[in-house]
Amino acid sequence: MSKETKEVTKAKNRKPEKTEYAGERTIPGKCYIPKTDIAETENSLVVTMDVPGVKKDNVNITLENNILEVDAKIDNSPYESLNPVYTEYNVGHYTRRFTVSNTIDTAKIDANLTDGVLTLALPKAEESRPKKIEIS
Repeated sequence: MSKETKEVTKAKNRKPEKTEYAGERTIPGKCYIPKTDIAETENSLVVTMDVPGVKKDNVNITLENNILEVDAKIDNSPYESLNPVYTEYNVGHYTRRFTVSNTIDTAKIDANLTDGVLTLALPKAEESRPKKIEIS
């Protein structure tokens, strides 16, 4: 069996990723779970989320009871008349929820949307940041 055949077999046997959001929704249309990365720096958590086709005015970010929720809606009208021959990505709204710890300074959260990528900076509260203890 050639290397190429092995790769095709692996791809066929791969389980599909869960992309459609299964929670309760109150908006019509499909809703997807956006691909997300979370990185930790010394001073913050950085959340990077793919939300292609979403405009800044259609993103709603809330933090309540330690639940960070992102809802991003797209304008479906450009896609309604299309008759796709082949597609690899889904078009729809995006939603994602995370539980965040009490160590986040909620007053200083920053959000930026550029080229379909939403970046959230969740700064750590001063009291939760590592401190160097000097020996006297």
